[in-house]
Amino acid sequence: MSVEQLNSVEESGAGRMTLREHIIELRNRLLISVLAIVVCTVGAWFIYHRAFIFLTDPFYESVRQLNPGAGETKPILTLAGVGDALTFQIKVSALIGLVLSGPIWLYQLWAFIAPGLHRSEKKWAILFAAIAAPLFAGGMAVAYWTLPKGIAILISFTPDAVQNLVEVPHYLDFVIRTMLVFGIAFLIPLVVVLLNMVGLVPASALSKFRPYIILVIFVFAAVATPSGDPFTMCLLAIPMCLLFFVAEVICRINDRRRSRKTEEV
Repeated sequence: MSVEQLNSVEESGAGRMTLREHIIELRNRLLISVLAIVVCTVGAWFIYHRAFIFLTDPFYESVRQLNPGAGETKPILTLAGVGDALTFQIKVSALIGLVLSGPIWLYQLWAFIAPGLHRSEKKWAILFAAIAAPLFAGGMAVAYWTLPKGIAILISFTPDAVQNLVEVPHYLDFVIRTMLVFGIAFLIPLVVVLLNMVGLVPASALSKFRPYIILVIFVFAAVATPSGDPFTMCLLAIPMCLLFFVAEVICRINDRRRSRKTEEV
């Protein structure tokens, strides 16, 4: 047995934990994560008004795009109940706290999982996280940029004699759902590349089924976008198609590299 094999055996033996130790470690890391979320939520309470302006700005921008006349009623945001304002502020603060504490609870998750991974698996996991984070953030940014136009299109269907009263909690759910859909959609090409890296999806298959994949992307964009308007659908589908083309090129390069290694062996 070589020295490297002996070291790996020693490391695996040293890193072995009992079930009770795993449960205790999981409890401690969950406790740290919950405390981080609570602390960040309390801190988010003090920046709530800025966050509220950020979240509602797409709505008011859509109203400005509609440019209602002097006698027309403008769409407005409303709160239906006496305690809804407090409930909504708690909800927004908790959401911001979850996002702000992300590095802490993600690290706790990683620290709990990483000891059970091989070196190659750790490398791919770190690479995935490094690329996924900006892609997800980019998708959410595109969603925020498209929200005013999408909201304006939806509100434009309101009859002239009807006042459109949009409840703030429902509006927040709409905004969050839209941004999450865009963020997750931008990760799909990365998943394709990872599947190619492990040998499950060859580049030749992507090239062969490219027209059908593009059609599926547009169908997915039409179904997944909460607004459902063609403008928002295209602003989701077109970047997804471009990212898919980039993923296909990366897969083709990886397949050529893999075939060269096979020929050398």
